[in-house]
Amino acid sequence: MTNTSHPEPAVQALGLQRRYGPAGDKGFDAVRGLDLTVHRGELFALLGTNGAGKTSTMELIEGLAAPTAGRVRVLGHDPYRERAALRPRIGIMLQEGGFPGELTVAETGRSWAGLTSGARPVDEALELVGLHQRRGVRVKQLSGGERRRLDLAMALLGRPEVLFLDEPSTGLDPEARAAVWQLVRELREQGTTVLLTTHYLEEAQELADRLAIMHHGRVITGGTVAEVIAGRPARISFELPERAGRHETLDLPPLDGAQVTAEGRRITVKTPALQADLTTLLGWAAHHGIALAALDARSASLEEAFLAIAAEGRTTAAPPAPTPAPTPIGSAR
Repeated sequence: MTNTSHPEPAVQALGLQRRYGPAGDKGFDAVRGLDLTVHRGELFALLGTNGAGKTSTMELIEGLAAPTAGRVRVLGHDPYRERAALRPRIGIMLQEGGFPGELTVAETGRSWAGLTSGARPVDEALELVGLHQRRGVRVKQLSGGERRRLDLAMALLGRPEVLFLDEPSTGLDPEARAAVWQLVRELREQGTTVLLTTHYLEEAQELADRLAIMHHGRVITGGTVAEVIAGRPARISFELPERAGRHETLDLPPLDGAQVTAEGRRITVKTPALQADLTTLLGWAAHHGIALAALDARSASLEEAFLAIAAEGRTTAAPPAPTPAPTPIGSAR
């Protein structure tokens, strides 16, 4: 449930830049003038190909590093310079928690709770992620998926207002992934703002109120899932029967604005008008007494939009990084 009436966003980045190494060709600009706004109470997914700059961006927003230039605020605070004030109000689930392997799950929870202001009971946090029955097991004996759930439990100990999730579903089996998704939904319904990165596009499509896709350190497109996939064609595919030769493929009914391709008897139609063109094709097939085998019709997906952006990126060189602007007051280089 997104709350856009609050005057201040939960997360806001303006002109954010992060450079590794010296100026010139010997350095690398991982984040190149990124703008991002996450409203309070919404779940926002940050997507991108490998090397797009997602992790570097998350580290800046979490306050784990200072930006080279630009401004970032989380709950009104500079997350790097005002970390002490902000840390009790946020939860961070990194890609790897790095908890000592010799400690048990419960001992890990108690150790982390001792460093967390207003921590919820450890058993409650473990119950949330389905690890209560494993509380006496050493961390090194947990499966990869169980370790991810422990990482999430520790991020939830402080009842965070803003929760950062970096690849939360990595290593989880389908059942555990579904349970984590449901927990994240419940947290959002309770008012927690969630910013996550994920390689599972289904996860973003299922959970996110809004999302952004990064490439070469910048946001290329963003909005709701519907907005991001708007303009991407729907797809209809089917197989003609063996008696239908190439001449019948060419005699398909006219489909205005559609792109039709044939590979043998397999026909694929990319169309901006899914319902109208599907109706036309079904009527044409009925008129000619043709059964369209393996018929599949679907709207554009987030995966198709993402892959299209990735393909465009492979043919486009990284744009030059903007010249770093003077660091705003209250920001750090």
